[in-house]
Amino acid sequence: MFDLAGTATLVTGANAGIGLAMARGLVRAGADVVIWGRDRSRNARAESELRNLGPGKVGSFACDVASEAEIAVAMQATVAFLGGLDCCFANAGRGGSGRGLADMEPEGWDAVQAINARGVAMTYKHASRQMIAQGSGGKLVATSSDQSIMGVNRSADYAASKAAVNGFTRAAAFELARHRITANALLFGYYETDLTVAADPRFAEWILRRIPLRRSGDLAGVEGLAVFFASPFSDYITGQCLPVDGGLCIS
Repeated sequence: MFDLAGTATLVTGANAGIGLAMARGLVRAGADVVIWGRDRSRNARAESELRNLGPGKVGSFACDVASEAEIAVAMQATVAFLGGLDCCFANAGRGGSGRGLADMEPEGWDAVQAINARGVAMTYKHASRQMIAQGSGGKLVATSSDQSIMGVNRSADYAASKAAVNGFTRAAAFELARHRITANALLFGYYETDLTVAADPRFAEWILRRIPLRRSGDLAGVEGLAVFFASPFSDYITGQCLPVDGGLCIS
């Protein structure tokens, strides 16, 4: 059912964690995939792994999504490599500053918004331009977070950045529907990634007690989720912000 052969797909922030899991699923389903990441050596390792998983083309380009200039260059290279663009997973992101509201600094706030909010917006700007020019529709899928719809201590900057992604997703879905381009966001809960490993271990203990399923998310599940949203079976889903969290947001 889920044959993505010939589907030109981009995943940003995909040399590790959730982004790499998305790329694994897409490659296994036959898609042609390009990954973006800031670290060239990690990109190369991820690309090497992905090449062994499926028959499609796999490439990688260095890109810091905080810079629109870098996004424009990387998008041009991506489209040239893939021969077009059918799906764009805007996954690149960073954690918050970890500061409470009373100690928040403008520089820290701006750094989080630059990647998590503006990075998604500018990635979608260039991806949608390509999709509109092709005239064949497309899929935009953003990585958001449960924290965009629930409260967590010392995380206001991160929560705000992901709430911006949710709002942008709805606006993009409405505006781009005339071009047969869908836009959705996946609100991930607690997954064991580089970001969470670097966090205070007390946070992991607290969050796992709060999750109704009493476990962290599994990256194998992310693979299938990416395949579904890249496939024609999700064509009638747009403007949605879907929690993927083991029930965390209802607890």
